[in-house]
Amino acid sequence: MARRLGTCITETARLVGCSRSAVVSIHAKWINDGDTSSRRQSVGRPRVIKEKGRRRLSRLVKQNRRQTLAQLTAKYNAGPSASVSEHTVQRPLSDKGLCSRRPTRVPLLTKSHRQPCLQWALEHRDWTIDEWNSCLVG
Repeated sequence: MARRLGTCITETARLVGCSRSAVVSIHAKWINDGDTSSRRQSVGRPRVIKEKGRRRLSRLVKQNRRQTLAQLTAKYNAGPSASVSEHTVQRPLSDKGLCSRRPTRVPLLTKSHRQPCLQWALEHRDWTIDEWNSCLVG
């Protein structure tokens, strides 16, 4: 826009914060093509599991949350899509935040644990706010 308003190349480069050669090449591209965006959409290998497959994977996971990755991959490969590995299935699931979790094991309170807890609660049930605050501070 600065070039369009008649600003020199050096001043435009200073305003934008890039080199003069970048301003010249982008301005020439805009003059010739009418557009400065890159035609290149993405880099790297094309994805094996497209967006439709990702939605299908999410549905399969939500049908049974306890199934393993191997079971999920087998169900996905049984469908109409190409056969994929477990790692290929795991990647889009982790992108959507669907990952495995193990519940933490917490030991249950035994009778010998409960008795002192109850005793402590009975001793302190009539405490005032000031007594609690002095206990926390001291």
